[in-house]
Amino acid sequence: MSQEYLLGIDIGTTGTKLLLVDTAGGITAEINLTSTLQSPQANWAEEDPGEWWDNICSGVPEILIKASVDPSHILAVGVSGMVPATILVGGDGRPLRRSIQQNDARSIIEIDEFKARVDEQDVFRRTGSAITQQSIGPKLLWLAKNEPDVFAQTVWVMGSYDYINYRLTGTPTLEQNWALESGLYDIHHKDWDDDLLKLAEISREQLPAVHAPNDVIGRITSETAALTGLLAGTPVVAGSADHVSSAFSVGLKQNGDLLIKLGGAGDVLYSLDRLEINECLFLDYHVIPGLYLINGCMASSGSIIKWYRDKFGAGLDYPELDAEAWNIPAGSDGLILLPYFIGEKTPIFDPIARGVFFGLTLQHTRAHLYHAILEGISFGFYHHIQVLKKAGFDIKRVRVANGGARSKLWRQVTSDVIGLPLEEVANHPGSSLGAAFVAGMGVGAFTEWSEIEKFIHLKQPTYPDQTRHEKYKTLYRLYRDLYETNRTNFATLAQIEGLTGKSQPYP
Repeated sequence: MSQEYLLGIDIGTTGTKLLLVDTAGGITAEINLTSTLQSPQANWAEEDPGEWWDNICSGVPEILIKASVDPSHILAVGVSGMVPATILVGGDGRPLRRSIQQNDARSIIEIDEFKARVDEQDVFRRTGSAITQQSIGPKLLWLAKNEPDVFAQTVWVMGSYDYINYRLTGTPTLEQNWALESGLYDIHHKDWDDDLLKLAEISREQLPAVHAPNDVIGRITSETAALTGLLAGTPVVAGSADHVSSAFSVGLKQNGDLLIKLGGAGDVLYSLDRLEINECLFLDYHVIPGLYLINGCMASSGSIIKWYRDKFGAGLDYPELDAEAWNIPAGSDGLILLPYFIGEKTPIFDPIARGVFFGLTLQHTRAHLYHAILEGISFGFYHHIQVLKKAGFDIKRVRVANGGARSKLWRQVTSDVIGLPLEEVANHPGSSLGAAFVAGMGVGAFTEWSEIEKFIHLKQPTYPDQTRHEKYKTLYRLYRDLYETNRTNFATLAQIEGLTGKSQPYP
């Protein structure tokens, strides 16, 4: 009998990942193709959906050849991606502009307008989402005001993986976590909130039908088949938010399970079996029906490390920077980073916060700055853990995943800062594995969600050094004070610079 496969695709901030798995629990092949995060102005974060699609059109044939797999043996396709990205789709089925990413913070004025026109607590109780820089409504309002001609042509509003599903199948859909995280969806009635849609200046007709992750939403079209080499008629499921997919695929499935994702953005996800909302955190549906993920997302995490490597690394790559910083002591000799390089989402929800290196001296080296970046990001994770503990959530085990988990230094610093062991999933491919498994559930290749365990293999845990942890607890208080002290300074700086203005160059 021929082996059968599932194709998982992840639309990430810095790349598009394709993964082929077999139904017996093996990873057959994977490839990564680069995508570009663009920030043409302060607070802006955009990407080109056409680049994602081009990656898929070139990546699918490549992975089929690499794995020597006949497309007729691919049972289904699942896509995960960043959420909630905002893509305006026109009548020809193509994006009208670049996507506005989930960590984009341009809609500061529109957030205030939303808050002034609603009862924030009531909106939070209805939607489970605070009105923040991540909210879709204020971004749509920004588009309506600043790009009215483009906005008027909008036929569909979609997320990242929803748009790719549309290109694959020709069927416009939304997955349930885009709806939930949009801030426009009543989580109790599982329906759009008409009052909030009106504020965002869009209609129900512009929002496709909402589906659960493993719903088969369409099939590969003949046009897509010609472009990708996939077989026309192959089923495609609704897919999943990348962080949700990743959490499931590392084994988060019971109360007390926590995942820390060391990726471009920093995600912290906690599994629970009841609907519970927290003003400092986001809420998502788990891919497993009846479960939830209460979670946080730092706007910038690994993206700061990439920025530092590209701008100041003098040609060194991550392992070399790790080696250079390995012997830097806890606290980086008095240097602390606030990692709010593009504002911050959870748990402070401050789109005008900024990155800060505090305590610089002439004795600090490149290695000190690199080490302080890892510590600052880890303080951000610790902040989320403190929020969870204050809300009464007991943390039973912590798993770590994504590209940064391969860094022994980053894992150790994170473990030391939070004071908890980290279970690293060996050779974990990330969200694309969850997307592939969800596709398998959609077409009956798997019958139980617990079958994900056959894909999961753990490495030796990383244990915290308690002496360093005690020092980090003291430094964490300073880290928090630094933000609180500078909140008004961030606001003043934003006023001086202007929300979109640029100063003139010297003559």
